[in-house]
Amino acid sequence: LHICVNPYIIFLGGPGSGKGTQCEKIVAKYGLSHLSSGDLLRDEVKSGSPRGAQLTKIMEAGELVPLEVVLDLIKEAMLKEVAKGSKGFLIDGYPREVKQGEQFEREIQEAKSVIYFDVSEDILVQRLLHRAKTSGRADDNMETIKKRLKTFTNATAPVVDYYAKKNKLI
Repeated sequence: LHICVNPYIIFLGGPGSGKGTQCEKIVAKYGLSHLSSGDLLRDEVKSGSPRGAQLTKIMEAGELVPLEVVLDLIKEAMLKEVAKGSKGFLIDGYPREVKQGEQFEREIQEAKSVIYFDVSEDILVQRLLHRAKTSGRADDNMETIKKRLKTFTNATAPVVDYYAKKNKLI
């Protein structure tokens, strides 16, 4: 299923690295569609669907959501945006594992480029703790932050290498 003929750029970085903030600025300037895997997951949780209930347990444990679930959410969101006439996509926080990137490329298309926000763990923790004061997000607490950072480091570092080898990394 190749649903995307519009280019897309992937934004990778740890939780709190600024991916969403920068995507918002680019969307405002260029009119592209911003798809945040985290926002799509949180919206699904809020929907009260059976899929959302499963996601709640996984996210509260700070674990990665299964590959197929996130891919389905992103594909559904892309189809909606294409129907609205989207010029292209900024995909924030996905893929989180090399397998996800490979499957996404098989089912959608290859990324135009990948922008990696390389931020130290100390800074990420500071930002997330600060954000926790105002965000109301259940995953912005110290225990979950540490799990998310460990998961990011272990799972996503190979993704950065994968795109670097494909000469897509900025």
